[in-house]
Amino acid sequence: MVAARLYYVHDPMCSWCWGYKSTLIELERLLPENISLVYLLGGLAVDSDIEMPAEMQAFLQQTWRKIANQLGTQFNYQFWELNTPRRSTYPANRAVLAAKQQGAEKAMINAIQQAYYLDAKNPSDLSVLCNLAESLHLDLERFTADIGSEKLNADLLNEIQFSRSMPIQGFPSLVLEKGGHYYPVGLDYKNAQASLEHIQQLLA
Repeated sequence: MVAARLYYVHDPMCSWCWGYKSTLIELERLLPENISLVYLLGGLAVDSDIEMPAEMQAFLQQTWRKIANQLGTQFNYQFWELNTPRRSTYPANRAVLAAKQQGAEKAMINAIQQAYYLDAKNPSDLSVLCNLAESLHLDLERFTADIGSEKLNADLLNEIQFSRSMPIQGFPSLVLEKGGHYYPVGLDYKNAQASLEHIQQLLA
């Protein structure tokens, strides 16, 4: 029996979410069976075909370096030379939902992060997302139809609205749902145990 839900509010193209990845995996491993972990998309940046302004590119590169220094996270900085970066994460969010319909939500999140941060590919591009779906052996025809559908886009907007109604401070965030109430959970980028102890306190 599930006593509570733990929501992980994220964006597959959020660099701090990439930094948190190994700790999230550890937290999921430590969670008691009566708590289900639910991934919830936050939608960091709307659709855009405009090249990211130079100052935003510089800021994000600086953020990557900060995360690498603080957490030891790997980044491939060639991304900034090989691509035309756009402030647009909704396509990647939709790819996660389209993959989820084929039982591959986490696999797609992992694939997007690997492509973006390690392989210097741009997940704002539909072609990159379709290649990832193919690499995961998804039904590509179905994936392409789903990712471009009005229904899936509406589902994404609803999920984003739900995530923003929660007590979060940006991405990544953890929120515990217990008895219809939502409680923010402390998040330590290096220590899964800290979040687990907070969850146990909230459930006590």
